[in-house]
Amino acid sequence: MEDKANSGSTAVEAAENPTAPAKKPSKSKSKAQREKASHPPTSEMVNAAIKELKDRKGSSLQAIKKYIASTYKVDGEKFAPFIKRYLKSAVTSGTVVQTKGKGASGSFKLSTGKNSESSKTKKVPHPTKKSVPKKTQWVEKKTSF
Repeated sequence: MEDKANSGSTAVEAAENPTAPAKKPSKSKSKAQREKASHPPTSEMVNAAIKELKDRKGSSLQAIKKYIASTYKVDGEKFAPFIKRYLKSAVTSGTVVQTKGKGASGSFKLSTGKNSESSKTKKVPHPTKKSVPKKTQWVEKKTSF
């Protein structure tokens, strides 16, 4: 019987004490007032890493993580999912070209968007010549059997 009486009194105390709901809004405010990161966005870090590594065949995911960890003083393992997500989206958008592998593994190079745009603009102004079909004469051979 004492257990029922004690459990009832704790429920009454919890109902009278409104501090628990007050903490929930303060948590959301703390997220809104979060300090800005000391490092640039992932896209800038990955692009800078690929540019600075200057690998001819492309920079590997491991090399990109290592460069970011040493340059921007962030934990490479904690930052890995963000790097992978950016690489996947950048490959689909065309800002980064994947030279080896699938998904977020393999080697990556920055796309040469300027070269492809200039070649497209060069192709557009050139007038295309209309080709006139050549007239060919068919000579029938007479065969005697």
